Amino acid sequence: MATHVITGAGSGIGAALAERLAERGDDLWLWARDAGRAKELASRFPGARTLVGELSDPSRLSWALGHQQLPDRIDSLLHVAGVVDLGGVGELTPAAWQHQLAVNLVAPAELTRLLLPQLRLTRGHVVFVNSGAGLHAHPQWGAYAASKHGLKALADSLRGEEQPHGVRVTSVYPGRTATPMQVKVHQQEGKEYDAARWMTPESVATTVLTALDLPRGTHLTDLTVRPTG
Repeated sequence: MATHVITGAGSGIGAALAERLAERGDDLWLWARDAGRAKELASRFPGARTLVGELSDPSRLSWALGHQQLPDRIDSLLHVAGVVDLGGVGELTPAAWQHQLAVNLVAPAELTRLLLPQLRLTRGHVVFVNSGAGLHAHPQWGAYAASKHGLKALADSLRGEEQPHGVRVTSVYPGRTATPMQVKVHQQEGKEYDAARWMTPESVATTVLTALDLPRGTHLTDLTVRPTG
């Protein structure tokens, strides 16, 4: 039985991943932005424990973890949470840039830093659920893509740094997936949303599990998954 810390487990890909891991009997520690969200997650995933901290304020995460019980061991740290605000470079305010960079890049870096001691002890696995925007930037996606390109750089640097400790690092780059975030994206784009056109969160969860379940001594570093439609 493995122990996993998951951000973004309240919906979409993170929820699908938590469900799959819970079904096979693994221990879950689910990240929540506040006590109310933690209560919702505990109710949805019986037996799971929660950690509370606001990802949009990474400078406070060390303080937050210092006031909570932490897992005795961590086999994987799964970064799934993210935010998106579309807009042209000539339109987006510093606040929009800072919010996306904080949640999508700086918070994963800080959580990884804080939990590395446990991950090194287990020769664990860090998975960053990135985005196709982390490989290619398109008009109106500048701030989000910048945060995700940064996340790729974080993963690549971490992989080299932690190789001596046996910690594996995987980046997953999903295309458009039928999640609440995708609904928001369509609203911002002014397009009609049709979930049937996009991948299911479960398909991305399967991709993550494929990386997690490889035998020791093998390592999937980068995985791109796209809708077939």
